[in-house]
Amino acid sequence: QVQLVESGGGLVQPGGSLRLSCAASGILFSVFTMGWYRQAPGKQRELVATITSGGNTNYADSVKGRFTISRDNAKNTVSLQMNSLKPEDTAVYLCNAHRWLLAHSYDYWGQGTQVTVSS
Repeated sequence: QVQLVESGGGLVQPGGSLRLSCAASGILFSVFTMGWYRQAPGKQRELVATITSGGNTNYADSVKGRFTISRDNAKNTVSLQMNSLKPEDTAVYLCNAHRWLLAHSYDYWGQGTQVTVSS
């Protein structure tokens, strides 16, 4: 059974920092591309950042220079360090695991963790 469990969300003032973590189980973690997505009320889910099995990273333009994604294959975890947070970063942040295998796409999602940026 695949499980992705996020932690680290909360309420933070503008300009503050948070670190999100996602613990994965039930998958061969090291071969998956891991990602963070977010969904704000009334908006579509959007990509925040991804990191491939080889460590290549990709970021949404809105978070470049402020957020950093990293992974620890020994611990089956992926993290998102968020600095200089803005009110528009407020959303539910979801962890994703993705891979292609034999022309089939495998996608797994966590339940999400709420991040609220407000004074």
